[in-house]
Amino acid sequence: MTQENKKAVVLLSGGLDSATTLAIARNEGFGLFALTCLYGQRHQREIESAKKIGRSLGVLEHRLINIDLAGFGGSALTDSDIEVPKDGFDLGDSTRIPPTYVPARNTIFLSFALAWAEVLGVFDIFIGVNTTDYSGYPDCRAEFITAFEKLANLATAAAVEGKGKYKINTPIIDMTKAQIILEGTKLGVDYSLTHSCYDPDQKGRSCGRCDSCRIRLKGFEQAGLKDSIEYVK
Repeated sequence: MTQENKKAVVLLSGGLDSATTLAIARNEGFGLFALTCLYGQRHQREIESAKKIGRSLGVLEHRLINIDLAGFGGSALTDSDIEVPKDGFDLGDSTRIPPTYVPARNTIFLSFALAWAEVLGVFDIFIGVNTTDYSGYPDCRAEFITAFEKLANLATAAAVEGKGKYKINTPIIDMTKAQIILEGTKLGVDYSLTHSCYDPDQKGRSCGRCDSCRIRLKGFEQAGLKDSIEYVK
């Protein structure tokens, strides 16, 4: 594939990490096909963010796919009976899997991205997983990405027929949150468009107390920058 026509499917949640990943893919010369999954998450405010980010970074096409993971529940993000943890003392503790883990979420998301990539004839998929600020999610680890990439090249007609080899790109996987923010800022990401909070209020304002908000705020502080989104006071 030539530099002029290389393309990639990028998973875009509307959060800080995926926005930065999208910008990195663009900077590497890829034509961008963004995929956002509506999976029954309580923080659907991020869907509007994903649309705005896609437009701001010039995606060629942006697909929104409905996947009803709320039908299974089992996570504080998809089940209203499970509370989103806040103000914990074990932020970033990789020895626990928090209740905000959504069962098999990244496996499912990557499967949809792979299906679209095969239809498009695209062999690069980008996902904004990160292990340095690891929150205990098993599907954010490098081992998982390696395993899924192997699966992709075993389970698709395009790969089996030798049309290409799938690559799961994880450009921010080893970055700290501050490094991610600095890289995105350099690449022109408007972080005021992003949304990270697991439990925003009815006005869409971030709580500032869930793990995702706290990791984000810590990242901006360490980067020496101000977070421009609105938080509940």
